[in-house]
Amino acid sequence: MAVIMPEIERRGGSLEMADTFAGKVALVTGAGGGIGLATTKAFAEAGASVVLADRNAALLERAVEGLRRAGHAASGVVCDVTNRDHITAMLEQTVEAYGRLDAAFNNAGVNVAGAPMPESEDDEFDRVIDINLRGAWNCMKAELRQMMAQGGGAIVNCSSIGGMRGSKGRAAYSASKFGVIGLTRAAALDYADKGIRIDAVCPGIIGNTPMAAEVTKNNDPEIIKAFTAAEPIGRLGEPEEIAAAVLWLCSPTASFMVGHALAVDGGVLA
Repeated sequence: MAVIMPEIERRGGSLEMADTFAGKVALVTGAGGGIGLATTKAFAEAGASVVLADRNAALLERAVEGLRRAGHAASGVVCDVTNRDHITAMLEQTVEAYGRLDAAFNNAGVNVAGAPMPESEDDEFDRVIDINLRGAWNCMKAELRQMMAQGGGAIVNCSSIGGMRGSKGRAAYSASKFGVIGLTRAAALDYADKGIRIDAVCPGIIGNTPMAAEVTKNNDPEIIKAFTAAEPIGRLGEPEEIAAAVLWLCSPTASFMVGHALAVDGGVLA
């Protein structure tokens, strides 16, 4: 996907985040590629030890090896976020390897092919809700137990601008992402006075990701042109721009951000 990016000074893989997470431990689900991998790299380059979780073992191994070659402390765990046993193992391996969990980005998710509701299969609805919404629920339960035990932490859930407005032909996807925001806000109220901040990030149309390739039918130029035309900023987003938002939400500089759904969308919702 050909996207012209402005020159942005990045330090530590994110905007002005060098060493912000030194001595910290970050966990990212759906970390094998796209936004998840970009965020994992940003955490690592900002000083964190990172745990990558993904259901695709081959992508996961490649991502972990790349981070280790770059000199970062990185571990990987094959994890299906709909499987509670996998989630338990993911947290156990994180604590065994690094002793704690300071930041978690619950990013694993799927989209759906556009179709009117009467033509959409119930099984597809169940699959999307199971991964996008119950997956976040499953991960948060385990992450919160660990953060409560150690006395604090920060969680960011990946919603979407499709969780802040309807997505034509994607009712199941919108329902799941609206649900993520509701889950985020309710949990944030439960844990705000316990040293745990919980927020959500809501990406707009992000290029250079597996999901973007799927939605644009392998980067069909006409589809990309239409998406770009809908962006007030005149271009699609980049995974690193979402990563920068996630790191900020997890950082001490966002210490008053609680239960917020942050749209990073190039102005689409403006």
